[in-house]
Amino acid sequence: MIYKFKSKAASDVIMMGRNGDQVLRLLGREPSAKGILEVGDMPAAVAALRAAVQEEEARRQAAAEEDTDNEDGARGSREGVVSLRQRVWPLIEMIERSQQAGTEVVWGV
Repeated sequence: MIYKFKSKAASDVIMMGRNGDQVLRLLGREPSAKGILEVGDMPAAVAALRAAVQEEEARRQAAAEEDTDNEDGARGSREGVVSLRQRVWPLIEMIERSQQAGTEVVWGV
């Protein structure tokens, strides 16, 4: 499945199924082919996405510190890994613009 988030206030945001599912769960929604994010729900949605980003970054920082402390010097390469921040940034921008414009964000319609 591919998610295509749409708003009259911003360009479309497209996410592959697994990533879209993750984002919808972070927003407290069950992954589905169709949905709507209303203006009144947008502040909580942005806050939830930002909190998830901070949690992931804290986990990555802790893992990096653990790798540095590892006596054998083995490090897991994180190059090429797309962070949650990178994945949700376009959607956060869309939501914020939509909120300012007073229009909803929809997907699958």
